[in-house]
Amino acid sequence: MLYVIGLGLGDERDITVKGLDAVRSCSKVFLEAYTSILGVDTSKLEQLYGKPVVVADRDMVETKSDLILEEAKANNVAFLVVGDPYAATTHTDLLVRAAKDKGIQVKSIHNASIMNAVAVCGLQLYAFGQTISIPYFEPKWRPDSFYDKIKANQSLGMHTLCLLDIKVKERNLEALMKGIEKFDPPRFMSVNEAIEQLLEIESKRQEQGLDSWHLI
Repeated sequence: MLYVIGLGLGDERDITVKGLDAVRSCSKVFLEAYTSILGVDTSKLEQLYGKPVVVADRDMVETKSDLILEEAKANNVAFLVVGDPYAATTHTDLLVRAAKDKGIQVKSIHNASIMNAVAVCGLQLYAFGQTISIPYFEPKWRPDSFYDKIKANQSLGMHTLCLLDIKVKERNLEALMKGIEKFDPPRFMSVNEAIEQLLEIESKRQEQGLDSWHLI
């Protein structure tokens, strides 16, 4: 059995009772650690679960996931995701390959995510439009399609949930070109950085959208 389990948004105690029971039945526990970050150290999870937790970075999940699936052929395996596995990020590829290609039974256990917890700011969830992600600009890659989606939501009188980029374990491109494996320090986009990028897009397009947007 492959269990795909949401951990919620806070600490090690936000896992559901059903999720905790599933984890404790597993011989191997993997923690997806590149689309979001839990607010406590992995050791806190291990203390509660009573077993080791393997941190699965982007490379493991995207190119070495067969290690997870092969283990799940013979044993119960837990794949833990901060928030809910299918809310702000999806892991449907892992499910499809497990269930369809390898005949592994899959069970998903959901939890709270930013997609519903955003209601704590007092805005009604049904009044949100399309959720967008704001990625870090790079010297030669400065996408702006997310700006149009905010504008479209604004024109309909809808709120926009903006998910800000994180870089947890990114390879240094300069070192990579020299055949050296080196990782950049972790980065977490701040609200100010997101606004600076939006202002850059406005300046390039000669628009004044932010003047009428209410930012929370």
